[in-house]
Amino acid sequence: MMCSDFSTCPPAELEARLRLHRLPELGPRRFRKLIEAFGSASAALSAPAAAWRPLGVPAIAAEARRSPDVRDGAAAAMAWLERPGQCLLMWDAATYPALLAQLDDAPPLLFVAGDPSILEKPQLAIVGSRRASPPALATAAAFSRCLAQAGFVVTSGLAAGIDGVAHQAALDIGGQTIGVVGTGLQKCYPQRHRALAAAMAERGSAVVSEFPLDAGPVAGNFPRRNRIISGLSLGVLVVEASLASGSLITARLAAEQGREVYAIPGSIHHPGAKGCHQLIRDGALLVESVEHILETLSGWQNLPTAPSVLHAPSNPLLALLLAAPQSSESLAHTSGWPLSRVLAALTELELAGQVCNEAGRWFAQPG
Repeated sequence: MMCSDFSTCPPAELEARLRLHRLPELGPRRFRKLIEAFGSASAALSAPAAAWRPLGVPAIAAEARRSPDVRDGAAAAMAWLERPGQCLLMWDAATYPALLAQLDDAPPLLFVAGDPSILEKPQLAIVGSRRASPPALATAAAFSRCLAQAGFVVTSGLAAGIDGVAHQAALDIGGQTIGVVGTGLQKCYPQRHRALAAAMAERGSAVVSEFPLDAGPVAGNFPRRNRIISGLSLGVLVVEASLASGSLITARLAAEQGREVYAIPGSIHHPGAKGCHQLIRDGALLVESVEHILETLSGWQNLPTAPSVLHAPSNPLLALLLAAPQSSESLAHTSGWPLSRVLAALTELELAGQVCNEAGRWFAQPG
């Protein structure tokens, strides 16, 4: 028997799927293969280990079926699902996100804290460095606000840096945002984003994970979750990334999935811009405004209406600092203004909270 909807899935079959989901070395493809071979998770768990071997399922998975960890974890997940605002989406249910379902390794189970219906809305992902520069954080916040105001759901990975700023900016203007995490939903990582994750779940947004609720931070799980970020989205915007950044993995997956890839250029002297520049050389669209993104999505069905465009800052010094941090002298040279006028303008911008000075260089402030 196959579950077509969470509400109609018998409790015994739901628990069986949760147990199957906790088995080591199973993964999305083997999970599906077992259910397709036996007709249900319950039947798969009841089958002898010898019946699993021809399906290519590792012995360690078959042996773990009746372990206390598997049973107790499934029972805990059943209890978690009874609480308001917490649910489970299954890959063969009508409620599963259609774009994500296109992936051949789509998560068979997706835990959701918050509003699951927004996973079906048009989404754009914003990703980038965990150690982003102040200008990049300001840019990510500005793009997130504009996209959220245009009616898009902003999707990211709830990581430090660009991810967190993108989520927060969408929330700040009353928009919706989805955080795809690389841990279980009961193990928020990084800890500093516990309040942000809670706010997302409580204010019409969502935090989602394919991992068991109690799964802690494992390095290999974060690149794996990136396919979900790109898989849910119409396109992925990379704001700032080094050549070693995990954001490039998300961009590569997006391209393989047929999604749009956008990249914001930066200074040739800034290591954090090299990843974006590489993406642009590889065919990503160079983006300077939200308009550049919206133009590529004109053929997509059911797009939000009345898009809001990201305009350049009215202050020329702020525009220069959004491109790259600079010293006062460099700003005077680049802008053509006298140094005294630059210093006066910077003081006003600093008092307004739009710029800050660190070690002799000026940075645009996020927000």
